[in-house]
Amino acid sequence: MGSGMTRNLQKAGFSLVVNDIRREAADELVAGGARWADTPAEVAAASDLVITMLPTPKHVHDVMNGQAGVLAGMVPTGTWIDMSTSVPEVADEVRKSNPGLHVLDAPVSGMSVGAANGTLQIFIGGDLDDVKRLRPVFNAMGEEERILHVGGHGAGYTVKLMLNQLWFSHLVATAEVLAIGVKAGVDLGVLRNALVNSPAQSNFVERDVLSILDHGDYDEGFAIALACKDLGLATDLAASVGVPAELSALVEQIFRRARASYGDRAGEMTPVKLYEDLIGVDLRL
Repeated sequence: MGSGMTRNLQKAGFSLVVNDIRREAADELVAGGARWADTPAEVAAASDLVITMLPTPKHVHDVMNGQAGVLAGMVPTGTWIDMSTSVPEVADEVRKSNPGLHVLDAPVSGMSVGAANGTLQIFIGGDLDDVKRLRPVFNAMGEEERILHVGGHGAGYTVKLMLNQLWFSHLVATAEVLAIGVKAGVDLGVLRNALVNSPAQSNFVERDVLSILDHGDYDEGFAIALACKDLGLATDLAASVGVPAELSALVEQIFRRARASYGDRAGEMTPVKLYEDLIGVDLRL
């Protein structure tokens, strides 16, 4: 995700200073004019704005803190945008210890294809003035009409977790329905068309599942290990606010079973394959 987003920032004319745990991941950006920095602190020292896009809240915490962390190099009135799918606690800690810092949480939706094409949906939490000031940055990575200021600090993280929670639930429900229908003898194309033209219609049934039905693509651009992480964060959030999340917990179990069966790097849509293997049929149009 981060590589596509960064390439679009570069195409939009922003001067970049970059760092990654794998230096080779930045080779194309450096060849295009970006400057490599050996540490996050060096990135911050050379930048007016720091953007992080990282796998887990722990990664965000570690990159921000420590002698080589972002905060060690950032000026007291600098700007940090965290675009990771994370939780508010890490950013809250940063804001409390650095009261002059401008902080936005801005996780994204749109898969790796959206990151590459600059068509991401972005959910921004934080001060409206900062959102307005940084609009050109967001516009370089996402579709302008789908870049949403969703509330104060932490709201972006929450909206993204709820979106993921619902999308993963759609995935499991769709896989189950298609597997049952096909096993019962209904043609897959007929069944899907009936669903698309019914009250059970959803964006997942109409569009997203086609990557599997047409191409056998389980979206390896986003690993199932990360999907399991996101589901865990969503159920943790539900517990923290006292809302039962029985369905989401079951969906999380199914995703974890798929991860155990096919490996951490399998695509986020691999739970569909669990159902395909159960019925002995690949769901293809």
